[in-house]
Amino acid sequence: MSRSPFPLRLGAASVLAAALAACASTPAPVDRGHDASAEPAPTGYLQGAAIPDSQALSPPPPAPGSAWAALDEAIARQATALRGSARFAQASADADLRFPAGAGQFSCALGIAVDSGHTPALYRLLQRSLIDASAATRAAKNHYRRPRPFMVNGEPTCTPDDEPHLRGSGSYPSGHTAIGWAWALILSEIAPERATALLERGRNYGHSRLVCNVHWYSDVQQGQALGAATVARLHDNAGFVTDLAAARQEIATARAQALPIPRDCAAEAAALATGLPDAR
Repeated sequence: MSRSPFPLRLGAASVLAAALAACASTPAPVDRGHDASAEPAPTGYLQGAAIPDSQALSPPPPAPGSAWAALDEAIARQATALRGSARFAQASADADLRFPAGAGQFSCALGIAVDSGHTPALYRLLQRSLIDASAATRAAKNHYRRPRPFMVNGEPTCTPDDEPHLRGSGSYPSGHTAIGWAWALILSEIAPERATALLERGRNYGHSRLVCNVHWYSDVQQGQALGAATVARLHDNAGFVTDLAAARQEIATARAQALPIPRDCAAEAAALATGLPDAR
């Protein structure tokens, strides 16, 4: 669902490949700013039965010829009409979940820069919950094996280099959406004063998958449901709760430091203002 990951150093590759199998082209989180050999490979907080069972939680995707399938197709037509626009460029940027850059996807909505140096607990929280939310979509993706929109309508995507890989990854539910919605919920809890902006960002992060022509609307809806299910399970994990509290403190410190955000937040806001009328 996004750009191909850079090669991982040492053992991190095998760990993350398994954790992110649900979102087949979601790039593994990689911090290339220092020697990864000195650090353990990142893992999710959730293991085994603690990961939501997406097959049990996900009804079948819309049947061909149904009213729900017609809605998917209508929204896909609206979304592909945005090709070449600023919204299409933003959707392409949203597709990239590689760390460290992926940690900044919600920085504008949060109002602070997120990096491993100034906000290490928050960085870790986002990195590990990404793995959990992605893993939470695996069973349903593998079970339904739904073709992606570009495979059906023949229109381009915003990440053409990924298309061969995406053909082998089920469309339903959307892994990127599950990750983005989980992040929106987590960050809204940490920074409730920014909740509206963060939840709006979580919604339009999922809509970027429509604009990219790699997911149907029903994929995105179910991705949100699984993102929420993941966060519900995370609250029963002691490591997550500890990092959540530490991240809340880091945000307060970062706001006081007023560090610059390495993103063009005005351009991002303008691009995201171009919405999909029926995708609400």
